[in-house]
Amino acid sequence: MQSLIHYFSNVPDGHRVLLLTVSVTLFWWLENPALLLADSSRWHHALTNATFVFLGAFVQLVFGYSLLNALNWTAHHHWGLVRLLPIAQHPLLGFVLSFLLLDLLEYTYHVLMHRYGYLWRFHAVHHADPALDVSTVLREHPGETAIRLAFLLVWVFISGITFWALMARQFVQIVSNVAAHAHLRLPERLDRVLSWLLVTPNMHQVHHHESQPYTDSNYGDVLSIWDRLFGTFRRMQANQLIFGLDTIREPLNGASFGHLLRQPFGGIHTQESPANAPFPQPAPAQSVIDAPQSNV
Repeated sequence: MQSLIHYFSNVPDGHRVLLLTVSVTLFWWLENPALLLADSSRWHHALTNATFVFLGAFVQLVFGYSLLNALNWTAHHHWGLVRLLPIAQHPLLGFVLSFLLLDLLEYTYHVLMHRYGYLWRFHAVHHADPALDVSTVLREHPGETAIRLAFLLVWVFISGITFWALMARQFVQIVSNVAAHAHLRLPERLDRVLSWLLVTPNMHQVHHHESQPYTDSNYGDVLSIWDRLFGTFRRMQANQLIFGLDTIREPLNGASFGHLLRQPFGGIHTQESPANAPFPQPAPAQSVIDAPQSNV
């Protein structure tokens, strides 16, 4: 345990970048086994989404200093809910408690992003993707990145999470979020078991359905228990899923990066997709490697 604490207390930022890169590459390959033969529109879609990473990295750099100061302050003043409980002195129990509390707070953040219009307009950039695949996890408007990190600062003060526990959780969070956005389906029996605890691709695809009440459901970050506890858990058959937003229709040939950047600020007239437009939908699969091969 001490070796893990030491690693996550000194983990280089490059390791998180590497984990994200490897995770996205792995699931991209699972979605597209014939990787080099992937349709050009699929590559365009992925590269447009990936471009958000560069602006997001700049925002994270700006907030990183404040986050480190917050973590140091809570440690120096022994501040936060986790530090008030005796079990927090036990490294493993302290990590589990920190993980649960932060996951609940991230669930709260996600609900707020859907409930308030001035927050939703930034989050809607992520939801408007009509061709959900693993690259969609990268599609976060820099405005939302700033909002998310501002909330994280508040969550650090509330929870009192240690630096190493936050880093360890982020490693789990990266893999979980990438997997949840993959254009894959788990076998239904397996999904029904796993989704009692974890956010699965089947579960998160419901959250990316184009219309309410499904859009406003399945808010979980890593754990699905909060959705079940607070009554926001929903299921949906794969053949009923339509990705994107019925209020923001993107062009069938893909929205430009500049278009998506301006979208939260209004004045953007998206091309209306015709009724029954052939958006790619995930098909039920017997195995995660049986990924659907529809074009983006």
